[in-house]
Amino acid sequence: MTAPGEVGSRRGHNMTVKYLVRTPLFPLYSDLRACVRAWADEPVPLVLDLHNKLMELTGTPQSPVDWTDPDTWIPERLDGEHARLARKLWAASGKRTNPRHVYGNYLLINSAGLLAQEQGVYRLTDRSNAFLADDATLVEELDRNEGLPRILALLAEKASAKRSDLLDDWGNYLAQVSKITSLSMIKDTLRRRLLNLVERGLVDRDGNRYSLSEAGRTYLKALGEQVSPAEQKVIGPSPSEIDAASAIAAHNKVAREALVGRAFEHFVKELLEAMDYENVQVTKQSGDKGVDVVANFQFGITEIKEVVQVKRSELTVRRPLIDQLRGALPYHGAIRGTLITLGRFAKGVEEAALFPGAAPITLIDGERLVDLVERHEVGLRKKPAYLLEINEAFFAEKNLEDLTDGAMIASDN
Repeated sequence: MTAPGEVGSRRGHNMTVKYLVRTPLFPLYSDLRACVRAWADEPVPLVLDLHNKLMELTGTPQSPVDWTDPDTWIPERLDGEHARLARKLWAASGKRTNPRHVYGNYLLINSAGLLAQEQGVYRLTDRSNAFLADDATLVEELDRNEGLPRILALLAEKASAKRSDLLDDWGNYLAQVSKITSLSMIKDTLRRRLLNLVERGLVDRDGNRYSLSEAGRTYLKALGEQVSPAEQKVIGPSPSEIDAASAIAAHNKVAREALVGRAFEHFVKELLEAMDYENVQVTKQSGDKGVDVVANFQFGITEIKEVVQVKRSELTVRRPLIDQLRGALPYHGAIRGTLITLGRFAKGVEEAALFPGAAPITLIDGERLVDLVERHEVGLRKKPAYLLEINEAFFAEKNLEDLTDGAMIASDN
């Protein structure tokens, strides 16, 4: 067991590995403070039971559940103590923290000791009050224990970056300090922590790009976190490498084309997240090998909802599918759609997709899909290819040494 605020660790032969970045569904600190206030003096089992109750009300593709307005869904779907506690949190947050999405707050409150548990009831402590008062020392402790300084340091190296630009470095960092290993979790931990930093003004966001703010630079300097940018040297291929490069390219082409035939339902969601879509929800349709996806995307200061329909079939897609997808947009509250197919689109489909006055539908055929998958490295893994060549400089240097040694021997004689 670790004390509140301490990170877990394990001992190897001669080193200690600290487990940072332990909290999935990492929350905004504004939501976290609302939960601390609302859950104080409440039974701990009731808080968890409310979460479990809400998870049961998932709905179906034909009858989805709308969770956007707690004033509407709380009286419709909850009663008794569940309804009371949900209303208490909604009110305590000034109607900004949706009680449907607070499980990450529950996890962090417990792991960081932001509320004490006395006989099964949450109680405020000095540590609780310090967090509610935005105590700088405590906030820094939480940030360090969840890897936020590392994200600030990565952004300090760039003028601006998309999440995908930070993903490799963030994943390498997690491999050393966390138990998180799955790609989807790596992406989600990065996304949620960036949102936390944006809300606090430490990171600026412009559409799907992030940059370090002046406040973030000041905070990073105070933390003493430094990351030296890697020096990279780009070298063009020599004539001796051309044949090997061609062979590698041919191998990659086969791998790219084989990819879309594997676990198609699973990597479409990963692809959208790699393209900086948010809140991606995938619903598997019965009797169809494709998936329907509802996701959000940020355009400037506006976040829009998009519906994506996926067809695994290699048959040609015709006009009725465009009309069907467009007709589903109001049902999901979306304003545009995307149709992804392994096949091709029939003549006239492109015109229908961009029909004047109608909601736009983006078309992605099999060839373009493969390009997107390759660009965002979803389901593909880059492996180093080594080419051996003679180091002429090494042998020239050795020859020079031999000549020098011979000259010295001759002069000695």
